[in-house]
Amino acid sequence: MLQELGLHDIEELFTDVPRKVRLGRMGLAAPREEAEVVREVDKILDRNRPLGKFASFLGGRISSRYVPAAVDAMLSRSEFFTSYTPYQPEASQGVLQSLFEFQSLWVELTGLDAANASLYDGSTAAGEAMLLARRIHEGRRFLIPASLPWEEKSVLANYGEGIGIRLDEIPFDPRTGRLDLEWVRTQTAAGDVFGLLADLPNGFGHVDEGLLDLKSILGKVPLVVVADPLALTVLAPPGEWGADVVVGEGQGFGISPSFGGPLLGLFACRREHLRFAPGRIVGATSDAAGRPAYTLTLQTREQHIRRSRATSNICTNQSLLALAFVVYATTVGPAGLATLQTRLTERARTLATALGRVEGLSAPHFDAPYLDEFTVGVKAGTAAEFLDRMRRKKVLAGHLLADPRPGRTTLGGEFFLTAATDETDDKAIQKYAKAAAGAMVSARAGR
Repeated sequence: MLQELGLHDIEELFTDVPRKVRLGRMGLAAPREEAEVVREVDKILDRNRPLGKFASFLGGRISSRYVPAAVDAMLSRSEFFTSYTPYQPEASQGVLQSLFEFQSLWVELTGLDAANASLYDGSTAAGEAMLLARRIHEGRRFLIPASLPWEEKSVLANYGEGIGIRLDEIPFDPRTGRLDLEWVRTQTAAGDVFGLLADLPNGFGHVDEGLLDLKSILGKVPLVVVADPLALTVLAPPGEWGADVVVGEGQGFGISPSFGGPLLGLFACRREHLRFAPGRIVGATSDAAGRPAYTLTLQTREQHIRRSRATSNICTNQSLLALAFVVYATTVGPAGLATLQTRLTERARTLATALGRVEGLSAPHFDAPYLDEFTVGVKAGTAAEFLDRMRRKKVLAGHLLADPRPGRTTLGGEFFLTAATDETDDKAIQKYAKAAAGAMVSARAGR
C-alpha cells in the first residue's frame, strides 16, 4: 500500500501530525504471526472476571435478569439486526410498528399520554426531562433528591451548566430515607423553581410514599419522575398521581448488563408537553387504502432539521434495544412481569433478614418499604472496604452509594445498595451472609 501511495515508510502518513503529540510505538512488541497474537490475547482475556464467576447482588439502575431465548432469537433476524435508527417517514413499516409498540408499552406503564421512540439511557433521559421542564416553566432552580445516584447528578449538572441551571438537593429523613416535603414546600414557595425530579424506587432502593403528595405541593411546577419499568408493574402509574414527565432505564427488559451497556432511555410526557419533548415519535395512521400504517411525526424538533433551534440534539436509541424491550415485555407478559417483581421482592425480604442477623450490618438501613433493592448500613469500617472484602470472597455484595468526586458531600453514613436478582436463591443468600459475617470480623479486627 505504501508503494501505491508513493511513500517509503508508514511514518510518512503522519507528517501532518506534530511529533510532540504522537504516542510513538506505545511499547508494543515486535510483529508476530496471527496465531501467536491470538494466544497472547487469550492470556490477557483470562485475567477478566466475568459476572457469572461471582454471586452478584449488584443494585442500581443496571439490572441482571434472565433474558428468554425468544428475545435474542427475534433480535437476530436480519430485518431487525441491521436496524439502527430510522430517519425517514417511509422507513420500514415493520421497524416503525415495533417502535410504536415500544412507545405504547411505556405509555401504559407510566399512565401518561405519549412516549418517544427511546433515548440513549436513563440518565440522559432525565437530563432531557429537565430541559423540557425548563421550556414549560420559568426559573433557574431544579430540585433533585440528595439520594439520587451520583452518576445521574453528574449528567444533570452537565446538561444544565451551559444554560445557567442550578441543581438544589432535597434533604432526606435519616431514619426513613424519604424526601423532606416541608423543605420542598418552602423552596417552591420561595420561587425560581422550574421543576423537581424524584425517583421510584429512590436511590436507596426504597419506595417513598411521600411522592404521592408532591404535585399538590408543586402546583404548576413540573414534576419529573425517574421510574423502574418493572416496579411500575406493581405500583400505581406516576401519571395518575401528578407526574408531568416519566423517564427510566429500560436495560432490565431484555438487555444483558454487558459491562454497563448498551442502555435504553425511556421518556413519556403529557400531551400538552409533546412538542417540547426530545427525540422521534412514531405515529399511527391509515394509508390510501384504509390500512393501518405507521410514520415518523413531529420531526421538526430534531437536530437534523432545525439545527440550532432543535429541541434536542438527541435523536433516538438504537432501534434494536427498543425492540428488545418490546419482545421481552410481550414474551414475559403483564402477569409474568408482575409475578417476577413479586418474586424478587420476596427474595429481597429473605436477603434482608439474613443480613440483618450479621453483627455490624443494618439491613435494611432505612425504615421504609422496598421492592427488590434496599440499602445496607456498615457499622465497622467503611462500606468500600466491606465491598472489597466481599469481592475477594467472590461475592459482589452491592453498589457503593458514596460520590467519589472530590469535594462532594457524603450521604451521612457508610452504606451501599444491594439487590435480589434471578440468581438470588437460598444457597446464594447463605453464601452472602456467611461471607458478610467473615468480612465484618475482619473489619473489627482491623484486617
